[in-house]
Order: sequence, then structure tokens, then C-alpha cells
Amino acid sequence: MLKNNERFEPLGNDIEIIVCDEFHFTTDTILLAHFANHRKRDKAVDLCTGCGTIPMLWMRNNPPQKVYGVEIFPEGADMLSRSAKHNNVSDRVEAICADIKELKGVLPFGAFDLVTCNPPYKLSGGGIKSEEEHELVARHEENCTLEDVISVGSKLLQFSGRLCICQRPERLTDAMNLMRKYDVEPKRLRLVQGKRDKAPKLFLLEGKRGSKEGNLVIMPTLIVENDDGSFTDEMNKIYGTYKDGAGSK
Repeated sequence: MLKNNERFEPLGNDIEIIVCDEFHFTTDTILLAHFANHRKRDKAVDLCTGCGTIPMLWMRNNPPQKVYGVEIFPEGADMLSRSAKHNNVSDRVEAICADIKELKGVLPFGAFDLVTCNPPYKLSGGGIKSEEEHELVARHEENCTLEDVISVGSKLLQFSGRLCICQRPERLTDAMNLMRKYDVEPKRLRLVQGKRDKAPKLFLLEGKRGSKEGNLVIMPTLIVENDDGSFTDEMNKIYGTYKDGAGSK
């Protein structure tokens, strides 16, 4: 089941995911999986899924009817496929190895209740770029822009379907403008701070396809750590039965 340099990461409730040095995850991913608030009847897609953390996290409790994890790198898609088999959820979780911009004919458009994505955070040309190709794609908008994510997400969703993303605060205006451009109305926003005295480092945003404008709900800011560095009560609740600590994107 495991290949070189791979290991099982326990997610709680007897669910394990295969990770390695190249494909792992961060607290951001866990927060997005929780924020998306999946339902048992949902048919869902997780774009840029990496090793499939969000689909596998959803398998812990009230798993959706069906989840497709889309990943451009064959290694990541293969890890998700093997994780699903290892946890006996291959009937609910399916890995799709594809560029998200080329999903026409691969997944049905207008058919899904929920689409999530933890997209690349940095604009192309911004910051020091990683030498590893998979890290370059994961962190920078080289092959997948925020507009690509929202455009594709809108196409996949049925009417009133929900698109949930996380991004850096400086991209909030971009995200909201792009959602409206592609007929996805922002409906729920939550900022995330590392500590109470720090500026927000992340936002979580939900939009609904075809919904009328307005009625944006701004949720209380999520604080990750107490002053002593321990997780806040809410973070412990979000982590649930997942063991202490997390990987990196």
C-alpha cells in the first residue's frame, strides 16, 4: 500500500490518509474542510486536492454521498485513490488526475452541491519560488489562478450549490469580485487569526451559485492559538479526533 517515503497520517475516527514529504497538508486545509460544512446528501468536488486531505477528512463523520478529488499530479491522485481503498471508502471517494481547466467531459457540469478548493496563494511572479514543481504549482498561480478555480467551480455547481475557498486576506477583494463575475454570490465569510493580537492570516469564503446579491454573513473571527501557544477551544473542536499537529501544504 505505501510507497517509498510515504506514511499514514491518522485523521481520527479510524480514518488514515497517505502523505509524504511532497504531498501533505496544513491547518488551512483542515479549516476549509470544516468551514465547508458538508452534508450527507452532497455530491462534492475538491479541486487541487493534493493527496486528498479534504475528501478523507469528510469521511470521518456523515460522509457525503460522493466526493471527487481533482489533482493535476498523478502522484497525489494515486495517493488519494490508495487512501480511499485503505479506508474502504472507494465507493464514496474517487481521485481524478486532471488539470482543473480541462474538466469538461471528465466531470458533469452543473451537477454538484459543493465545490471546495485550497488554491495557490501567491500571484505568478510573486515571492521566492520553490524549486520543486509540485510546490511551485501548489503555492504560486503558475498553472491555476484564483479565477480558474472560481470559474470552474461555478461550472461544476448546480443552482444554489456552494463554492468554498480559503485564501490570504489580500486576495479577498479579488475573490469576491470573481465570484460575482461567475454568478457565485458571496454568502459567508470568516477571517482567521493566529493569535488575538495578530492580523488575520487567512479568510474562508462561501458563495452560492445563482443566488441573489447581498446578505453576506460575516462570522466571528477564528483565533487559532491562545497566548501560550496552545490551541483555542474552538480549534480543538475543529480538529476533533485528529491527533495534535498538522502537516504543511
